[in-house]
Amino acid sequence: MKLSSQPVWQYLVRDFLELYQHGSAGGSKKIRSHMAEVRKALGKVFEDDPVVEPAPGHELPVCQHLDRALYAAAPYHTAKIARSVWSVRDSLEWQYGYEKVPRGLRLKFGFTQVLGAEGPIISDRAKLGFVLFAPGTTYPAHSHKGIEESYINVSGHVSENDTGVSSPGSLIFNPPGHSHRITTADREPCLLAYAWTGTPSALAGQKLTFTRK
Repeated sequence: MKLSSQPVWQYLVRDFLELYQHGSAGGSKKIRSHMAEVRKALGKVFEDDPVVEPAPGHELPVCQHLDRALYAAAPYHTAKIARSVWSVRDSLEWQYGYEKVPRGLRLKFGFTQVLGAEGPIISDRAKLGFVLFAPGTTYPAHSHKGIEESYINVSGHVSENDTGVSSPGSLIFNPPGHSHRITTADREPCLLAYAWTGTPSALAGQKLTFTRK
């Protein structure tokens, strides 16, 4: 089935696009450029009208926090994309993405891709998805070669590299090769929407590993 015949997936991509259209770059030229790249890629996605192949869905232990994270977005402008996540939740394949995950972290995080070469919206223009963190999570340092990455906070509060606190609606930008470590607040889960931009080969060739000190 094509994207044009799948309204719930169309809404989700449009909600991503709106976040990158109306969000602030905070005066940063690099972030403004990245946001423009995401918008350009998603515009091409709609022109391509790619195939959508929803999976049966797969949950991880952290998904016990998903309802709470989606409800918590209600007071913010990220509520729209939270509702779109709710609409496709049964088709989301939550995974770790790493061959080796620290034992304690297996209960506290997971990510799901919604657009990329692996689907469910099949495209090599960009990668879009969500990362869910349980309360009190430390996500070890990692980086991405040849990839520009941004997180838009849908709900909850996180800190990256102990440099500040991200609240719902704010954007965190990670240029290629930038090592970043994420911590979450103690009482509430956090849901982040992510976007990756880069060449098709860079997007497809990422091997996820945590950085050893």
